[in-house]
Formats: sequence, C-alpha cells, structure tokens
Amino acid sequence: MINCTFEDGGRALLRHVCVDTLVIKEGKVLLVHRSKDLQEGGRWGIVGGYVERDETVQQAVEREILEETGYVVSGIKLLTIRDNPDRRHDDRQNVVFVFFCDAGDKKGKPDRESTTQEWFSFDDLPEQEDIAFDHYENIQLYLKHQKENLEIPILHF
Repeated sequence: MINCTFEDGGRALLRHVCVDTLVIKEGKVLLVHRSKDLQEGGRWGIVGGYVERDETVQQAVEREILEETGYVVSGIKLLTIRDNPDRRHDDRQNVVFVFFCDAGDKKGKPDRESTTQEWFSFDDLPEQEDIAFDHYENIQLYLKHQKENLEIPILHF
C-alpha cells in the first residue's frame, strides 16, 4: 500500500498499479520461475510488475518483459483488469492490468527476478498450485477467449 497525502491534507492508503502479461509464441506461453526472495517466490508466473511513475501501462508491459525475459514484444492487448482487494497471496492489494502479446526477438538477458524462463504448451502447464497469484486464472481466461473466439477489448495506446 502507498501512503498518500492529498492537497487538503487528508491521508489515505492507495493501491499499487501493476501489469501482468501472457507472452505468446507459436501457441505457447512464456512463464518465469520467480526468484525465492520475491513474493510467491519459487512458483511459476506470467511476466509482470509495477507501473513506474511517468510511464504508461504499455511502456510498463514492454519494460517488464524486456527486463525479466529479454524479449521484445508486439500486439499488446488488454485481457482483463483484476482489482480484487483479496487477491491470493497479495499483501499490497495491487490493481493489475492483464495483457497478452506476441514475443518477438530476444534482445537482452533476464534480470534477477526469475531463475528460469520456459515456454509451456497450454496443454502442459505446471500444476495450478505451482503458479503464482491468480496467474493460472489469467491463463485460463485467455484460453476461454481464444476457444470461444470472444472479442477482447483492445486498449489503444
């Protein structure tokens, strides 16, 4: 939670804004094995992180993916927004914009936030209890949209 003081002197705790992104390539999703020192460390997750000051959610998606995996991406689309204050294993009550995108070229090396990056077939994902936060549900929502050919809102940047 973020401590904030408003113009009128009032104080409040505000929630963090984050992005989580399913990175897709050739029908597979890229998962990162989260470093032990992170919240939900030791579990697999989709790529994500906090939106920094003075950046858009699109810039946050591109930055987080490049930092955590080394991939450049394209075709970023909004899947959903998660704003549940009781998100599993989340002590900061993050508001998360969940995206999916296409992986492009690998231009960099992963940072310390993950120990392994691996492409998974949607039919051969890690067990649900081995996937961090609500990332398993986000993957399932993506698959539902793909299977049912549902319209996904496009966020225009």
